[in-house]
Amino acid sequence: MRHSRWLTIVALVISVPLRSQDAPPRFDPARYTAHSADIVMRDGVTLHTEWLIPVGATMPLPILFRRTPYGVPNATPAMLSSGLKELAEEGYIFVMQDIRGRYRSQGVFMMQRPLRDSGSTAIDETTDAYDTIDWLVTHVPNNNGRVGMFGVSYDGWTAAMAMLDPHPALKAVSEQASPADMFIGDDFHHNGAFRLSYGFEYAYLTEASKENSEYRFTPPDTYDWYLKVGPLRNIQAKVLRDTVLPTWRDFAQHPNYDAFWKRQSMHRSLTRVTVPTLNVAGWWDQEDFYGPVTIYRTLEQRDSLQRNTLVVGPWIHGSWSRGTGQALDAIDFGTPTATYFRQEVQAPFFAHYLKDIGRAPVKEALVFESGSNQWRRYDAWPAPGVVTRSLYFQPGGRLTFTAPTARGAAADRFISDPADPVPYRKRPIEATYASTGSKWYTWLLQDQRFLDGRTDVLHWSTPPLTEDVVIAGDITAKLFVSTTGQDADWVVKLIDVYPETPAVEATMRGYQLMVANDVFRSRFRESFEVPKPMVPNTVTPVTVDLHTQAYRFLKGHRIMVQIQSTWFPLIDRNPQTWVPNIFEATEADFQRQTHSVWRSATRASRVEMQVLP
Repeated sequence: MRHSRWLTIVALVISVPLRSQDAPPRFDPARYTAHSADIVMRDGVTLHTEWLIPVGATMPLPILFRRTPYGVPNATPAMLSSGLKELAEEGYIFVMQDIRGRYRSQGVFMMQRPLRDSGSTAIDETTDAYDTIDWLVTHVPNNNGRVGMFGVSYDGWTAAMAMLDPHPALKAVSEQASPADMFIGDDFHHNGAFRLSYGFEYAYLTEASKENSEYRFTPPDTYDWYLKVGPLRNIQAKVLRDTVLPTWRDFAQHPNYDAFWKRQSMHRSLTRVTVPTLNVAGWWDQEDFYGPVTIYRTLEQRDSLQRNTLVVGPWIHGSWSRGTGQALDAIDFGTPTATYFRQEVQAPFFAHYLKDIGRAPVKEALVFESGSNQWRRYDAWPAPGVVTRSLYFQPGGRLTFTAPTARGAAADRFISDPADPVPYRKRPIEATYASTGSKWYTWLLQDQRFLDGRTDVLHWSTPPLTEDVVIAGDITAKLFVSTTGQDADWVVKLIDVYPETPAVEATMRGYQLMVANDVFRSRFRESFEVPKPMVPNTVTPVTVDLHTQAYRFLKGHRIMVQIQSTWFPLIDRNPQTWVPNIFEATEADFQRQTHSVWRSATRASRVEMQVLP
């Protein structure tokens, strides 16, 4: 962070439009013409590329470029009528490309292809973006020589990769929900814990064929399916058999944070970025929340020109690019947040940097504060002036802002049984990408009362709050734990418990909304590179990063913390005995163990929150 920005604190509720008054004439999204080409890369591979040009443009226009592994359809103006409508009305040349090895592009697909080695024909996603931009500005008629890149998820990652060695024509990038590190916090692992259902189903989706392939589960409740399959080793032996998914093979061969994962870790290379950047994230992104925040923070360390910005809204993965964004599942935010982003942030961002129109719409950080349901602007993120307050675990399931005073063996205990893991969402748990209405997309907002009655979920709760508590920064769980085994996972959830009063809408009375959460695998408590077993029955400190939030716990609500050790089948089962590589564990390795969370004066487990004073 730039320390000078901590000298003042201003949080503004946005109530006026941000659009410049000197906006250009509107174009009709229905009147674009389609074109395509197979563009030759420096190693001779051709990448299929399509673009749309507006009819009636009287001046050269910028190019907006997206690169995707998910397939470029035959370009038609109809694709501009929803999430791209605001940009299409501004007038751009829209370019879409199948990345190498996918759909109609040549070459071999590699998941999260790492940065290239030296050599004139060495390739990676940065060179493919560079070579394509070089071709576009030369061959696409009526372009103004400026290119912007954007995209969500994998498309956001390809946009971010293009910043590492940018073509001179690349003038603005909006990476949206891009992964940054697949072992620490994005799609495939969280703090070393393997994201089983997502990892297997995504690898199958992208690698079982050159086009997307959905795995068909029998039975359809994937909780039962994964439990019946058993240890991870059985996925290859009993499910895939002779089918080789390169990414699944990599999961099994690289269980720790070795050179393989570090080489993929794109944010480590963000040292030479000069392109203005709009980083976009969603508070309830079920796939890539860690990534865009990490990219923003990494770029911020060298942002001498102050052109690195962050926008976070009340969204799931990519939902800002479609619909109104007024509600998610049962939660209504009272305002069309996605529409606002597309009209007042994304469109002005590209207009400013690609057309010299208006001003940059975000100076530093624009975040939606759920609870109060207001957009807030800050001169830095976390917000300047925040202070750290700790919520301490107390006996009787109490949660307080005062430290415990208990002496001796003060702890709460539960038995964790790998044969009966805690489901991560209400069952049945449909396949991640099920075409029949998977609830994967909004599971982070599900009412946590579906776990009532389980003895392997601990919980502590405050009394009803007497004043608002406003998080405007980072959240961290500092735990003191022990186990009868040699390994354990720790899932920590920070929850807003709605009042059960007539003043609250009936469907929301008592609702338990997750505000922040994550999992930590104990073996990595000292090093992600070199795992280490826990010593049975020995109290051990473990820190769980619950990331960051802008959230207002309202007066009358309660704050709850839950801790459990299984989150199935989102996270693979920890054997809880010592196995160097869990992908090689056998059924006999999975054992019930008793876990303890300590809450004494000298071992004060707590959740630390950066809040506004």
